[in-house]
Amino acid sequence: MAPHAGYEYSGPVAAHSYLHVSSQRSPELAVVVSPNHYGVGSGVSSYLEGEWETPLGRMKVDRDAASRIAREAGIVDFDPESHRMEHSLEVQLPFLQAIYGNSLPFVPICIAFQDIETTGVLAQAIAKSVEGRRVVLVASSDLTHYEPAGDATRKDMALIEAVNALDVGSFYSTLHRLGVTACGYGAISTVMQAARLLGFSRGELLKYADSGDTTGDKSRVVGYASIRFV
Repeated sequence: MAPHAGYEYSGPVAAHSYLHVSSQRSPELAVVVSPNHYGVGSGVSSYLEGEWETPLGRMKVDRDAASRIAREAGIVDFDPESHRMEHSLEVQLPFLQAIYGNSLPFVPICIAFQDIETTGVLAQAIAKSVEGRRVVLVASSDLTHYEPAGDATRKDMALIEAVNALDVGSFYSTLHRLGVTACGYGAISTVMQAARLLGFSRGELLKYADSGDTTGDKSRVVGYASIRFV
């Protein structure tokens, strides 16, 4: 799990996720799940083929993996329009490129439908499609938005507790009970459930911070967390 705000705000937190990733054996594939902030295009969308370009070069979409995930899920569209305005997925790519270069193929998945049922179906499809392969799964999400730092930390830590337990029911109940405004909660849910299906037992918080650590303004912050699954 890694945040996706501007690098000057959330980049130091996201770096903890990718430091963990860099310690793993060279993967065959990355699957990056992000929210659709604007609600443009399909509710669950991937990209069938082609390349995504960043200042570090071009990364190729894995057509076979994208096709299999879509086939297994039955709810995934290939809709480039869903990705046109969205930043939350593409900001993860330079981290992967910095570690592995441009040879690592990836599958982008952008979701506007973030309910537990949709993410459960998507998680099962991802887990079934990548089982037995060396794969990096990334959930792209920031946490509480625009609240005082103390309130944001309290809410975010409660949500992180559910994430670390890989307890998706508790995750959604905490999200709604505390009103946690995590924009990519469906991405987190998807990767949590896929991780459990793939045999992972828990999450581990690597770093937590908020935008006030950069701006100095703690009155209205956005929370960021880096979490690995083990």
